[in-house]
Amino acid sequence: MLEFIKKFLRRKQIQKYQSTVPTGFMPVKAVHSAVAFVDAMDPYCDRCKDALMAFYRENGIKGEIFFFDFRKIGKEERLITSIQTTVLKKDLNWFGRPSHEKINIMLGSEPDLFISLIDGTDFPLEFMAKCSQAKFKVGRVQLPGNTFDLIVADPQDRKLTQKESFDVMKSYLAKIG
Repeated sequence: MLEFIKKFLRRKQIQKYQSTVPTGFMPVKAVHSAVAFVDAMDPYCDRCKDALMAFYRENGIKGEIFFFDFRKIGKEERLITSIQTTVLKKDLNWFGRPSHEKINIMLGSEPDLFISLIDGTDFPLEFMAKCSQAKFKVGRVQLPGNTFDLIVADPQDRKLTQKESFDVMKSYLAKIG
């Protein structure tokens, strides 16, 4: 019964916050701002962050990087990502929606491009992707309702790191336009 209520509330929240901005392919030269979502628990997270920042600089894009970090952080541990752009487990409500603060930070950047380097379909990512006003959305795994305009899936024979996946995305993005 609880699972049914959780799914119902998730569906209602997406209906309430879902963007109505039409999306589609967009050349990188037309992108002025971007937001990317990275799994902070990935061991190559820093390499991925550096690659994203270099991409933003090279293309004159005002970019933000959000991190999903859902691990249990002890009192002795320190967060290595910005608290402002890191979505922690404590930032999620009981059915998985990120806090209004995190949502507003993402929406406030008014991105043209939304990039998900997270290899999954968890509700927090689905919610952020669907409520984003970005005109072009790129991801690794398609979310319900065909949220992403471009999917860069892992090859069948191996799992890519987030950085490797982003390298492939960059090559496709360079060909658009």
